[in-house]
Amino acid sequence: MIYEMRTYDIKPRSLAEVEKRFGEAYEKRKKYSELGAFFHTEIGPLNQIIHIWPYKDMEERTKIRTAAVNDKVWPPPISEFLVTMRSEIFMPFDVSPPMKPAKLGPYYEMRTYTHKAGDLPKLRAVWEKAVPERLKFSPLTAAWYSELGSLNKFVHIWPYPSLDARNETRAKTQAAGVWPPSADKMGLPGYELVHQENKIVMPSAFSPLQ
Repeated sequence: MIYEMRTYDIKPRSLAEVEKRFGEAYEKRKKYSELGAFFHTEIGPLNQIIHIWPYKDMEERTKIRTAAVNDKVWPPPISEFLVTMRSEIFMPFDVSPPMKPAKLGPYYEMRTYTHKAGDLPKLRAVWEKAVPERLKFSPLTAAWYSELGSLNKFVHIWPYPSLDARNETRAKTQAAGVWPPSADKMGLPGYELVHQENKIVMPSAFSPLQ
């Protein structure tokens, strides 16, 4: 399974119209394949939409996208509102659950870490050992590493019913000593992070993940 994450920066005050047009176009596009999620940013970089598409592999992605474009049902008519567009392909860690329709939010914390080149195996070993203990406190939506696009990136997404619940959960995990992951405590080789980003996103009305 691969996940294509498309991140678009849009013009200020255009979100309502962008989501309206995207949602209308998606009604035809989803017969080819369904969205994993559609988010807009609430805290962090504003005026941003993020749509995530699961595919079996790159061959399936190409086949589906080509069919939707040839049938003139895609892309949605939102080009007049677009400022920048970015597409990245991510692969899931073993501890990452499949992205499927669910009501887990509506607040999703999306954390993007850039790790030192070559450190992915070390990061993966630490996180796959740490996540099971973290899941005792709240669920995980995704733990992915980049395959195409921006390299050396690790994205993890956590759902919360409220921002207060996020703060309370993080405080509990830190107090319990299970978070953030510690390579030293596990006796594993450490990895180096060179950049971190964080944002709170919320789903659109048509997003399968709420």
